[in-house]
Amino acid sequence: MIRIATIDDLEFVAAHDRHVTREVMARKIADARVYVISSEDEDIIGWLRYGLFWDSIPFMNMLFILEPHRRKGFGRQLVERWERDMREQGFDLVLTSTQSDEEAQHFYRRLGYVDAGVLLLPDEPAEIIMRKQLGTA
Repeated sequence: MIRIATIDDLEFVAAHDRHVTREVMARKIADARVYVISSEDEDIIGWLRYGLFWDSIPFMNMLFILEPHRRKGFGRQLVERWERDMREQGFDLVLTSTQSDEEAQHFYRRLGYVDAGVLLLPDEPAEIIMRKQLGTA
């Protein structure tokens, strides 16, 4: 089951997503910018967190599926739900990124994302910026 995260999900997601503070995660949840996916027994097995690039383009900041549940289609389900919701909200373009040394780039390409540029930060692998045209609802 995929749903928008609620404040009841904060402790779990904040404990597992170490890229943002608990306070930032609470704001993201309050702004309906976090999705969670649950297993059949209703335990959270992953999440997707996004923001707006240039305050106008949905940018998927984080997609994470817990290790025992990877390679079973849950990440694809989360991304497809998010894309559908973004399309329904009137967006025709979405963005994400991944480091050049991560396998995620291949996952996103299989979902129709194409390279849009690269961000180079000191002492970090290149960050590949990827985009996808969503079309009309």
